[in-house]
Amino acid sequence: MVAVVDCPTCGTKVEWTEASKYRPFCSDRCKQIDLGSWAEEKYKIPGATPDQEQDGPGEH
Repeated sequence: MVAVVDCPTCGTKVEWTEASKYRPFCSDRCKQIDLGSWAEEKYKIPGATPDQEQDGPGEH
């Protein structure tokens, strides 16, 4: 049985196979839209900013 996932950009169903060239996206367009969102900082990975970090290694 082939796994089916939703395109993260538009929600279209995509089969997770070698033939699905842009997986998990349904098309190059959706892939590029997602890349543009990262470039525009619409998505962020949570983490401490450098001024919020605790003492680093060797600093006590």
